[in-house]
Amino acid sequence: MHALDILGDPVRRRILELLVGGECSAGSITEEIQKEFGITQAAVSQHLRALRESGFVQVRVDGPRRIYSVDSKPLQEVDDWIAQFRGFWKQSLDSLTGEIARGKARRREKDQS
Repeated sequence: MHALDILGDPVRRRILELLVGGECSAGSITEEIQKEFGITQAAVSQHLRALRESGFVQVRVDGPRRIYSVDSKPLQEVDDWIAQFRGFWKQSLDSLTGEIARGKARRREKDQS
């Protein structure tokens, strides 16, 4: 399955967001996802399996618990793919950054007057 197919699913993206802060148990992931999306434990397990099989997450066993963490390699591959398109919005973002800086400078000047 292509990485963007994996990331195209909002449940999988949310699971990855939960894991950005560090490891989480399958139980805590399931609890949060069920609360937010109203899906079954079995459905959450399927999403975790898809993330695991595609390499986006790693799992380790800690007694009876399964602990999940993000594997950054597939995310780097997605970033590399997206990099070819950054030129389309980089100039606009640079212009926006400049405009924000000018606005802040004008406000400082106005406040000092």
